[in-house]
Amino acid sequence: MTEEKEEQPDDQQEAEKETEGVRLHMVTWNVATADPPADVASLLHLNSPKTADLYVIGLQEVYSGPLRFVSDMIFDDPWSQLFISTLAPRGYVKGNKGGVSVRLSFYGHMLCFLNCHLAAHMNYASERVEEFEYIMETQTFDCKKAPRIVDHRLVFWFGDLNFRIQDHGMHFIRSCINNQTYDLLWSRDQLTMLKKKEPLLQDFEEGPLDFQPSYKFDLNSDTYDSRLYASWFGFNAKKRKPAWTDRILWRVRPKSPPPEEQNVLKERKHNEEEEHPLQVRLNLYTSKMEYSVSDHKPVIGVFTLEVGFGGVSDYITYAWVKDNEAAFNGELMQVFVSKEEIPVRGGDCVLCYYSNNLRSIIGVSEPFKVQESKVAVAEGLFPERISRLDEMTRNQEF
Repeated sequence: MTEEKEEQPDDQQEAEKETEGVRLHMVTWNVATADPPADVASLLHLNSPKTADLYVIGLQEVYSGPLRFVSDMIFDDPWSQLFISTLAPRGYVKGNKGGVSVRLSFYGHMLCFLNCHLAAHMNYASERVEEFEYIMETQTFDCKKAPRIVDHRLVFWFGDLNFRIQDHGMHFIRSCINNQTYDLLWSRDQLTMLKKKEPLLQDFEEGPLDFQPSYKFDLNSDTYDSRLYASWFGFNAKKRKPAWTDRILWRVRPKSPPPEEQNVLKERKHNEEEEHPLQVRLNLYTSKMEYSVSDHKPVIGVFTLEVGFGGVSDYITYAWVKDNEAAFNGELMQVFVSKEEIPVRGGDCVLCYYSNNLRSIIGVSEPFKVQESKVAVAEGLFPERISRLDEMTRNQEF
């Protein structure tokens, strides 16, 4: 079983650049109430030389019958057990089953992962958009920085979105799939069509649909729907046409316009976007054909996230605050800094959280201003004299 080749950098500079980013591995899979397969190593690329830093897995139609519901109250459902046992050695974050959104802070940027299962059937494309808009409008968070999904710096929207390929007949669609001429189907993909006229959808990006549609398959096979369905009057209903129902999209919040002079919050957000840009690079987007327990194939997306946030050496000065110099009081954090380490000429500062285990900055506060010390400047106490950065660096105390 081979793993897909990811997008390769054009030169050595790009290769070095890729190592600096955070690697995100996403999975969406409508499991159609089936029991999980024995192994998901290929799905998660566990044998790949490029290991993921973060896994985000969204499942739809996990079986929730009465007996299973009672057992799930005591134990994790078998799908969760499978992924947890596989990823436990690497650490994991798990969300609830069904429609769910998860948010987190990533190097000071607010990220949101929205897993959806939208209305089915060919003729309900508009209803799917309405459902998505309703979710975006009504889902709120207790967070001043990002109270709504659209307020997050980066949103991943994924799941069984159920958009179909319309107008084309079964024979043409299957012929394009067999010949791998997927691009002939793109113009009639409902989501692609709706993105041209729905403002909310236009902000979302997606990789090329250059892989086999993930729906609908006969169970335990790679054969697209071949069964005959009984209709209300006993006639055989049409087979389901293949479609890219399972998708992964992302939205980087559009840059805010230059702020008005008196609007401090807008100015802070604008400066953050300019100084610490967040970039998303798609490395791989495909369906995984070897998994056949469901009538859907799982779809994966592998991304590299890069933050334009330099190391501490990029700054004029900084103060090193140890654990015993920080205090927590509920949600309030107090940090005690020696006056000798405060830049006397003032300036815009941020408070960073540095992880010794990861050896990197993993959290950044909102910028705050330090006022210039008129007394220190008058006495000639310049920053290079008062800050111990250079001395600490030379003596390797840092």
